Amino acid sequence: MITAMPTWEGFLVPCLKGLSDGAIRGRREIGDLVADVVGLSGEQRAVLLGSGQPMYANRIGWALSQLARVGALARPSRGNYLISDAGRKVLAQFPHGVTENQLDALGEDPNSAIRPYVPSTRIIEAKPVPVVDASTLDPTEQIVQGVGRIHAAVSKELLERLKGREPAFFEQAVVDLLLAMGYGGAGGTGVATQLVNDGGIDGVIDQDVLGLNKVYIQAKRYGTGNSVGRPELQGFVGALSGKADRGVFITTSTFSLAALEYAERNTNSRLILIDGNRLTDLMIRYGVGVQIKETFHVVELDEDFFE
Repeated sequence: MITAMPTWEGFLVPCLKGLSDGAIRGRREIGDLVADVVGLSGEQRAVLLGSGQPMYANRIGWALSQLARVGALARPSRGNYLISDAGRKVLAQFPHGVTENQLDALGEDPNSAIRPYVPSTRIIEAKPVPVVDASTLDPTEQIVQGVGRIHAAVSKELLERLKGREPAFFEQAVVDLLLAMGYGGAGGTGVATQLVNDGGIDGVIDQDVLGLNKVYIQAKRYGTGNSVGRPELQGFVGALSGKADRGVFITTSTFSLAALEYAERNTNSRLILIDGNRLTDLMIRYGVGVQIKETFHVVELDEDFFE
């Protein structure tokens, strides 16, 4: 029986051990299994967070997300996990415990057990989320850092989900995003145009009731390493000819240097390019494809009350 609740890092290896038999398991089953592996007491399992979720389940959930992030676990279906070959190698190399930094270091080594995660080139760079010793941060800074890390993990999962769905789903998702961002205007509408085969246009946003102002969309659901090149942008500009002088090109991957230069130098049409990282940043900001899990209220003393 352990004397203290493990940190989320302390649950990394127990999660791998619990899944080492190769079975596919859901989060709840894994939570119970891992709690048994580490020997949590009934009192420890009864400790709740402010949200009502058991603390151990929350920490195990974060451990599962991080193991999936670096490829040690696979997710064959929603909410289910399966140990990967990389995960077995990590378990063999670190049988008594592994830290997040060690996992990330393995991910950076091309000869390691963990496949590397290479962030794509961004048009608008998102702010990095450095991991700083929590003891040097004040409570508000710790909250900000924690939220940033959660968003980074959700952002990666969003891209995986978008890439795994059919093109029509992705096209509708980007239309929903632009509407959520306010591009539909007052009474405006938006529609994915795949079914009407609109010559390379994947979506149209009507910014007013009469449809006098429109935003045209091209959506490319590309895998990692397959960037959007100049020819795709030229084709989009050709599709815009006679319709509009501006458009939004959105992809789950990246844009090549030639594509970026073309968009910058093109004077006939104004092109807004949104790559995968920027796409997920916007989806999180405007609540598309995500939902609020928990809300925290930070309070301070009301000086006016005491005057």
